[in-house]
Amino acid sequence: MHIWVDADACPGVIKDILFRAAERTGLPLTLVANQYLRVPGLPNIRMTQVPSGFDEADKYIAANVQAGDLVITADIPLAAEVVARDAHALSPKGELYGKENIRELLDLRNFMDTLRSTGVDTGGPAPFSAADRQNFANRLDRVLRSQKRL
Repeated sequence: MHIWVDADACPGVIKDILFRAAERTGLPLTLVANQYLRVPGLPNIRMTQVPSGFDEADKYIAANVQAGDLVITADIPLAAEVVARDAHALSPKGELYGKENIRELLDLRNFMDTLRSTGVDTGGPAPFSAADRQNFANRLDRVLRSQKRL
């Protein structure tokens, strides 16, 4: 399993959790962003900088993800592509995307996007919380433990 991070919008506390998990497990971890990010100096952790532009990190991850990999992203279209490739996708808030829920989430995302484009104020995502951090850590731990058994 390779862990990929859509790192442009990923909260720092989530990156820290991922750094510790990669150090503990030895799994390869790649942060993908359109700006340089510092990462720990461990051989299994790296940072890939992509060109600036809309969805460049998403495109890079989608082109490189393999079945069984784990992608950390809040981007529903990227999660849908990852799930279609038999990889795992996990949001920074701890929501695991899978074949059983990705279609509904993608439809909801597209509906909200349509509403916003017509001028409807749909609000925005709730602020990142300590509960979100804990949900992410717990779900990541379960995904990594289940991978060890395979």
